[in-house]
Amino acid sequence: MDLRIFTEPQQGATYDTLLTVAKATEDLGFDAFFRSDHYLSMGSADGLPGPTDAWITLAGLARETDRIRLGTLMTAGTFRLPGVLAIQVAQVDQMSGGRVELGLGAGWYEEEHKAYGIPFPKEKFARLEEQLEIVTGLWATETGRTFDYHGTHYDLTKSPALPKPAQPKVPVLIGGHGATRTPRLAARYADEFNMPFASVEDTVRQFGRVRDAAREAGRDPGDLVYSNALVVCVGKDDQEVARRAAAIGREVDELKANGLAGSPAEVVDKIGRYAETGSSRIYLQVLDLHDLDHLELISAQVQSQLS
Repeated sequence: MDLRIFTEPQQGATYDTLLTVAKATEDLGFDAFFRSDHYLSMGSADGLPGPTDAWITLAGLARETDRIRLGTLMTAGTFRLPGVLAIQVAQVDQMSGGRVELGLGAGWYEEEHKAYGIPFPKEKFARLEEQLEIVTGLWATETGRTFDYHGTHYDLTKSPALPKPAQPKVPVLIGGHGATRTPRLAARYADEFNMPFASVEDTVRQFGRVRDAAREAGRDPGDLVYSNALVVCVGKDDQEVARRAAAIGREVDELKANGLAGSPAEVVDKIGRYAETGSSRIYLQVLDLHDLDHLELISAQVQSQLS
């Protein structure tokens, strides 16, 4: 089971804070550092000092880290034109020596679009499908040839399809709870399917849909990596768990029901239940980015029991 650190910088984080967490992620033996792609805080968070851009952040981290994978859960398709996104991700992949992964979603948070003047189209899922075809098509085009695409939402003519990523294939992540279109897209384009913030039972159901969609598409379901994203709150004792829950404005019982919370033994046990669904990778949503002792505890007493 791979453990990856997943951050939500829109809630309030500087680049320097993210760099500190990413370096701790690397030093403590975690597999990857991922971040969300949002420009507006959610809930009661003030979001100070303001948002950071996902791909600018990852470009900086690409030069400041050596081993960990770097990526997004999920890049919002509404934020970037697909041709531009293909260039951005390929460049960051080159800057990292081939350690980038692209999680791409349709975009959903209307308020942040209003706040920063970003168009929020009514039909986002059809756009996402075209974006996936364009981004993967550009990367797959043989150097020296051109790429054309004429869709409903995007039109590319004689694109040189450059630059190329450092990796032969940048892993593409697709995720979500949708019962029909999401599994179909994953079967066609994804290297990894991620089930965010879901119970074991819902994970079993959705992974089954994705596997069925893969078979219908003529693809081996075992070709995909299956993963979960879950909030994490671990403590050496009940008092430490309660303190960490309070620091992120959550209740312990709710966190235990809906995330990975409690003692290291409790969290290891629950991760084991997700492993039984076929999940081989957990994105640990870390909401207090200043509590590096939390990461150290997870590394020493959770991750060490999963290898």
